[in-house]
Amino acid sequence: MTSEECAEDMWRAYSDMREANYKNSDKYFHARGNYDAAQRGPGGKWAAELISDAREGWQGGVSGRGAEDTRQDQEANAWGRSGGDPNRYRPEGLPSKY
Repeated sequence: MTSEECAEDMWRAYSDMREANYKNSDKYFHARGNYDAAQRGPGGKWAAELISDAREGWQGGVSGRGAEDTRQDQEANAWGRSGGDPNRYRPEGLPSKY
């Protein structure tokens, strides 16, 4: 496991989210990116947490999305990192390629 691999996991989930552009899919992709990175071991879990916290800190301060959205994103992040199935957050109708 390398930090580059974990960053790639997180980036893949983000890129897929942007490509899918599917309503209410944000939390699914948060959970999936964290899940994939955490499956690489303790270092992956650590890297996923670091990346997620930095992203949410930046977005919460810059984007103005609000504290509740940030809280929900972090909940999905933690769910994925803890090994929870990302499909818990999967919106109905999201194409199966994701």
